[in-house]
Amino acid sequence: MMEFVVTADGSKTLYHPEVGEHYHSRHGAVQESRHVFLQMGLRHYLSTQAPEAVTILEVGFGTGLNFLLSADYCHHQRIPLTYIGVEKHPLPPGTLSQTGYGAYVSDALWSSFLARYEDSLRFGQPISEGCQLEIIPTDVMQFDTWQRFDILYFDAFAAVHQPELWTAEVIQYVCRNLKPGGVFVTYAITGNLKRTLKALGFKVEKVPGAPGKREMLRATNQSGR
Repeated sequence: MMEFVVTADGSKTLYHPEVGEHYHSRHGAVQESRHVFLQMGLRHYLSTQAPEAVTILEVGFGTGLNFLLSADYCHHQRIPLTYIGVEKHPLPPGTLSQTGYGAYVSDALWSSFLARYEDSLRFGQPISEGCQLEIIPTDVMQFDTWQRFDILYFDAFAAVHQPELWTAEVIQYVCRNLKPGGVFVTYAITGNLKRTLKALGFKVEKVPGAPGKREMLRATNQSGR
């Protein structure tokens, strides 16, 4: 049975006993999400581009925390957002409602997310003005879309617990969905991951990690594909 754990910054995460890992860092769930995905991913991308709208693909939707923080930021910046999350085992709505993540985003966004979460598992849902969410309940290697994305949040469980999601085959498969100039970002950094992304024509950067991790990885698609 999954159980909630309060992390160092006061926000909650979930412990998954079958996987043997928490959904977020125990050094701070919200702190990690803001640093890795919002700061090093979304805000970095927006600092180098001037898009009229943003498209994000997340591998490992989990509790929806990365989506909520990204949607809240885009709303305040008045940037339309299309967000697709791939999650083989979606959490039940009742579990999401207990995360307490409504404390970190607007009341309207939180309420709409909870109300439309189940429908978003079947087809895209408008969560707020200019924000569309769709969650694909499938194995990542079964995910297929015509759409190309500006940013890819890779937030699978760590390779030590879920090695099948960190293979070169999986990384190559999901990265084909990134536009030229698109950004791949993850909390992890390994030699195999760096080599795989470089072989795909990505510019790979080691950037400061969230509390508890010295470094993390960010990569930009320079292949022109």
